[in-house]
Amino acid sequence: MSVLVYIQNFGSKLKKQNFEVASYGSKLAESMQCPAIAVVMGTMEDSELEKLGNYGISKTLKVTDEGFNTLINKLFTQVVQQVVVQEKVTTVIFPDNNEGKAIAPRLSVKLNAGFVSGVVSMPVTLEPFIISKRVFSGKALAQVQINSPLKIISLAINSFGLHEAKTVNQIVSFEPKVSVDDQSTKIVDRKIHSEGISLLDADRVVSGGRGMKGPENWKPLEELAKVIGAATACSRPVSDAGWRSHEEHVGQTGKIIAPNLYIAVGISGATQHVAGISRSKCIVAINNDPDAPIFEVADYGVIGDAAQILPKLTEAVKAFKGE
Repeated sequence: MSVLVYIQNFGSKLKKQNFEVASYGSKLAESMQCPAIAVVMGTMEDSELEKLGNYGISKTLKVTDEGFNTLINKLFTQVVQQVVVQEKVTTVIFPDNNEGKAIAPRLSVKLNAGFVSGVVSMPVTLEPFIISKRVFSGKALAQVQINSPLKIISLAINSFGLHEAKTVNQIVSFEPKVSVDDQSTKIVDRKIHSEGISLLDADRVVSGGRGMKGPENWKPLEELAKVIGAATACSRPVSDAGWRSHEEHVGQTGKIIAPNLYIAVGISGATQHVAGISRSKCIVAINNDPDAPIFEVADYGVIGDAAQILPKLTEAVKAFKGE
């Protein structure tokens, strides 16, 4: 019996969310009195994978074929399925991001396993297995019971934190009985956006909405983000209009984030957007409309023109830092 943690490969590197999922998996395994193991696809140095041992992972199975460097849903699902069977896994944990959302439901169907997405805490009880997740755009918690022998869950990013539990992590090569060449999906080109700070790992985020009035007005927002060491983001209307990349879209239909600080500039605060940022520890809203819904969820609000406020805020931060 074991708990399996799915480790996403970020260009042969591990990120904070990997360690958070590992922390959760090892804590759950401890309560179930079994080992926590991990699986990772694609090329990654053993020295990098050994870091998972700092968070309680005692064994990592790695699939080193370069064909696994790019996500192919069907292929990855087959590999995880084989690991589940070989290692007698009782619970599988995915990150609740695009990759987890692509694989976990498929695995659930293939193995007839109960699946709960976006969990935010450890199980309420193990027998029966009851776990909590956010519902109604993050405004409420639901407790869901999984009755199947195999359980699959995805952990909401930045909901559990990092918890060290140092152990020796054994790195083992795993050779799945699948072939990259046999898959119907072929990756012909990849473009990786690697500039700036990753939204999912950022402690601070500065985000813009339609109130920025156009892509040519983004420089003051970017300067503020640079000064405070923040990632940049945007609302859906902004990405749909092509002002910013869809990689920066946060909200119910975009990325769900939970930074320590979220600064919303010119964002009205539609329900779909708030659903993606509701777990932020501190929300600061800048908007010239005093009746904007964003002020209802903001911890601090500034009413005024962003074009005037952003440069002054940036200068104030620089002065505070002595720059």
